[in-house]
Amino acid sequence: MRRRAGHPQDLELIEPNAENRYEVSEAALPLSCPMPGMYLWNSHPKVYLPIEATGQAKCPYCGAVYTLVRKREAGEGEAGEAA
Repeated sequence: MRRRAGHPQDLELIEPNAENRYEVSEAALPLSCPMPGMYLWNSHPKVYLPIEATGQAKCPYCGAVYTLVRKREAGEGEAGEAA
């Protein structure tokens, strides 16, 4: 459901457990499932997931897999590229 912007209660929410894989940025840490911005009425209890060390985490309730997308450091290039 799309709602008008400008009213906090009118934000567009993400359907929880609708996908199996999510990419998250470092700005989303600490990571929890369901994530902020997801509907909560039809979801499982909130659980925090340790993703920082490995870059991936799987929710024990719904099986959603989260992948951490990290920003590249300055001067860091693709494999085989000269920096």
